[in-house]
Amino acid sequence: MSRLFTPISVGPFELKHRVVLAPLTRMRTEAGNVPGDLMVEYYSQRSSDGGLLITDATAVSPLGIAYVDAPGIYTQAQVDGWKRVTDAVHAKGARIFLQLWHAGRQAHPANTNGQTPVAPSAIRAYEHAAIRDERGNIVEVEQLVPRALDTREIADIVEQFRQGAARAKEAGFDGVELHAANGYLIDQFLLDGSNHRTDAYGGPIENRARFLFEVVEAVVSVWGAGRVAARLSPCGAYGTMSDSDPHATFGYVASRLNNYTLAYLHVIEPRIRGNEDTVASDSAISSKDLGRLFTGTIVAAGGFTAESAEQILRTGDADLVAFGRMFVSNPDLPERLRTGAPLNAYDRSTFYGGDGRGYTDYSTHRAAATA
Repeated sequence: MSRLFTPISVGPFELKHRVVLAPLTRMRTEAGNVPGDLMVEYYSQRSSDGGLLITDATAVSPLGIAYVDAPGIYTQAQVDGWKRVTDAVHAKGARIFLQLWHAGRQAHPANTNGQTPVAPSAIRAYEHAAIRDERGNIVEVEQLVPRALDTREIADIVEQFRQGAARAKEAGFDGVELHAANGYLIDQFLLDGSNHRTDAYGGPIENRARFLFEVVEAVVSVWGAGRVAARLSPCGAYGTMSDSDPHATFGYVASRLNNYTLAYLHVIEPRIRGNEDTVASDSAISSKDLGRLFTGTIVAAGGFTAESAEQILRTGDADLVAFGRMFVSNPDLPERLRTGAPLNAYDRSTFYGGDGRGYTDYSTHRAAATA
């Protein structure tokens, strides 16, 4: 029997299968970074009975948004928009976690009401931000040198995460996942390539991880045990990220996360850099490595096929597998994997921004078969 389609407990929830919708930036909100009809339809389409969905990265403050039309969770209108999403997902018997996010230095003033992006240190990331130009088109522009956060400001951002967690509960989510990966603010604190601070939030890993664990504690205070998760990218380089000793850094983080009874630890495999595939080195850190230290449930993500997902579950190196691009183009992905049905190809040009094309117009296998 396929391991993908055996039940598993995640926190207080009993899932019927182990195929997870990965958190994906799709840039499809309405004005005010509010989830609208398109997002309701998108998540509803990908909801399967007894499955788990993780949302787009969702900013806890206006300063936390990296990409135009990415969602937020800092206004009542956003809460109301997300409530429509969670209602639609629950109506189909699925569970959904909100991914809480602060972009840090990957934000851009065009998306943050003119505010300069913030980071642990004033070190620029050499990636690009997606903004809307004066003609209304989405374009990529270079990121700026961020402003280093004052120590007192860090507590304010921790509080923004706590408030975001509370608003997520109001919006009807089943839990929250902290985005501590992919070169965003929490990751920027963790890695010494982006964190050159000399105060209580810089230097040794115990200090660099302080922000993460303050956020974890704030969010757990809202949700309690089993409904908070974290996502890590131990080999991530996206966002101009680097660390002098990633094994020590992420080993410390994974071990200490055992203190919080998380719903799961979500690990991006080393073959993924941003949204691109790459070749992993022999020394790369994977879910297998962190799973030896973290005693709870492991969700693995990163370019999986049905075959490789089955393999990692059978070896016990992960408990669930998150799919991204395959779920983009196959709204009924769990059913297709269960039955061996052919998969729709995805169109990368429609991943980010736009309307329903490449977002809600992919057919299910049953619909295609009866057309």
